[in-house]
Amino acid sequence: MEELLRTNDITLIPLAKTLLNEKGIDSFELDVNMSILEGSIGILPRRLMVRADEINQARRILRENGVRFED
Repeated sequence: MEELLRTNDITLIPLAKTLLNEKGIDSFELDVNMSILEGSIGILPRRLMVRADEINQARRILRENGVRFED
């Protein structure tokens, strides 16, 4: 698995997951439970992971749909 994006924006991960799922790319969210430790104030970023062989396709899908991220 490789990191596709890392964000504090709680709306970005569900959007990205939906876009990827529509194209048949599975993704896995990390650091979800860390919000419990931080009190759900959004300090700690969440990460979205995809399979290494699908990372380029996943990046292309997000770019084509206007999702901004650093790669």
